[in-house]
Amino acid sequence: MPKALKGYSFLIRPLIVLFDLVALCFCAYFLLGKSTSLFFYLYLSFGWLASSIWVRFYKVYRFTSVLKIIRLIVKQAFLLMLVLYSYYGIVKSRTITGVETLLFLGVTMFIISLAKLTVYFLLQKYRQYFGGNKRWVLVFGSSAQTQELLNYFESKPEMGYYIQGVFADSLDKKIVEGIKFLKENRIDEVYCALHEVSNTETNEIVNFCESNGIVLKFIPNVEKVPVSNLKTDYYEYLPVLSIPNMPLHDSANVIVKRFIDIIISFLVIMGILSWLIPLMYVLIKLESKGPLFYKHKRNGVNYGEFMCYKFRSLSIEGNEQRLHVSEKDERVTKIGRFLRRTSIDEIPQFINVLKGEMSVVGPRPHIPRYTTAYAEKIDKYQFVFRHSVRPGITGLAQIKGYRGEIKSDEDIINRIKFDVFYIENWSILMDIKIMFDTLLILLKGHDKAY
Repeated sequence: MPKALKGYSFLIRPLIVLFDLVALCFCAYFLLGKSTSLFFYLYLSFGWLASSIWVRFYKVYRFTSVLKIIRLIVKQAFLLMLVLYSYYGIVKSRTITGVETLLFLGVTMFIISLAKLTVYFLLQKYRQYFGGNKRWVLVFGSSAQTQELLNYFESKPEMGYYIQGVFADSLDKKIVEGIKFLKENRIDEVYCALHEVSNTETNEIVNFCESNGIVLKFIPNVEKVPVSNLKTDYYEYLPVLSIPNMPLHDSANVIVKRFIDIIISFLVIMGILSWLIPLMYVLIKLESKGPLFYKHKRNGVNYGEFMCYKFRSLSIEGNEQRLHVSEKDERVTKIGRFLRRTSIDEIPQFINVLKGEMSVVGPRPHIPRYTTAYAEKIDKYQFVFRHSVRPGITGLAQIKGYRGEIKSDEDIINRIKFDVFYIENWSILMDIKIMFDTLLILLKGHDKAY
């Protein structure tokens, strides 16, 4: 696939941040000369950056309204005032008058606001009259909401959206053709009406977009879709959904969680698997013929497939058709029943963790064919959301009792509910608590561990 040519637009936001910091320090130097110590400049700069992250001051996109930008400016001005007055409290010195402080705030925010709005409108004109800063767009769907979105793109040339194709099974250009077009052409953003696309096609679109850095957004069926756990942007009055930046999507949190995964998996592999594998080889081979490990395909982050490892606990005859193990399943060997009851059979999955295919804690991965079946029973938006992070060896749903065999729709619905809650509310402390609770459950035993 041809790579999307982003040009130098990725530099716009960093340059704006740099300009704002320079303007901030420049105004401080000339208007607050009595406090121009190095500590003051550092405190002011870090305070500005922290407050801007808090209010999402730089999260301005081509579809962002002017009214929203003004609201961001007001919030940022208020926080800058708090930063400045907190500095006076820290140094316990007030050599600057209230008039000087207000003058500094007014002049600084005026310069920064003027620059922010100027860049916003200049980019609009640049897109409209010079055709620059383009976004090549592909659309899947033909609903009324989809048509509203297309009308929005066509009536707003200053937004810089260029429709490369509209595909739907109700149109001449089918969705299968659209997926092929997506893979063979430069596309920057994909808008997908999920209620018009099959689960298999949805998985393929999500996986490809995530793997190739393509922005994916969803066009909701407004009457049916709850949007509580999806980010909602408004193109005028039309809602467009996308997977939000949850804690587990933040690069810093991802690095921390991955570091913990590597440490734990390395310790388990070296401290436990190093002697457990030879022992299990002897015990498993004595009872039944077959491999030591059972390797099976699972859906991981963004629906990508990987081979998940377990100690083999079943006889190899007749395993092809039945995948879930039920209570008193005749395929389970004697040693296998002990391994499954104690969850020792899942310890090899720490190899998957070290490889980066799984995490110690996260939503449990499903077999691909079950992924499709489960997606039919629950809200599709939540199911896509669930697959936006690495799957885990254990998870919140598992310690709440929703593990093992799916006997009813309620089982999978509640499992997804806890998985979504985990993604939305993740913290290191939550991971630690889930690991601790998992150990307690293993010691006491679990009714569904068969």
